[in-house]
Amino acid sequence: MKIDLTGRTAVIVGGSGGLGEAMAHTLSQAGAAIALVGRNQAKLDKVAGDLKAKGGEFDVVFSRFVLTHLPDPLATLTHMVRRLRPGGLAIVEDIDFRGHFCHPDNWAFRRYVELYIETVRGRGADANIGPRLPSLLRAAGCDGVAVQVVQPAGLTGEVKLIAAITMENIADAVLAEQLATHAEIDRLVDELHAIAADDQTLISLPRIVQAWGRRDATDLR
Repeated sequence: MKIDLTGRTAVIVGGSGGLGEAMAHTLSQAGAAIALVGRNQAKLDKVAGDLKAKGGEFDVVFSRFVLTHLPDPLATLTHMVRRLRPGGLAIVEDIDFRGHFCHPDNWAFRRYVELYIETVRGRGADANIGPRLPSLLRAAGCDGVAVQVVQPAGLTGEVKLIAAITMENIADAVLAEQLATHAEIDRLVDELHAIAADDQTLISLPRIVQAWGRRDATDLR
């Protein structure tokens, strides 16, 4: 009889070897997440490594607008992929901030995009990470990687308010990085609200890159 323990956690006391180790492998294959308890940390680490090599806990992992804020996105993505079972699906979605557009062209919109990118860069992250997602997935241990791009835009509605709201929200960070003054930020916010209210102006969100791939079953890192 096959037992499905997906969504359950098994605590194995004495899991560093012998019967406890064998039980950990059996329960893991049935879908359970495993917590190991024992007195020998080195042996526990070895058993945990063997379990991870045979397969993680999840069929799907998903990250949306997170990697762009991280100084080391590959480390985070690699950790996510290693939690997948072999063949499990990793999906990531993130921005290419330079891909914004505004028509007619507007000085405040261009300056807003510039300030956002520079502020994120100053904090060690990447506001334009979107095109890097496929290569990051491969480096993290995925194969069969695919990608698509979406970009909402509008002449009216909430999509047009995102620029003004975001500028307001990043104001403190921009000031901390000494990229603009209070007076300039106030002018930018006012102008961004003005073009948002003008139904003759077309405004987009950043380019959004969606990428996905499956954990390589032969990659036992």
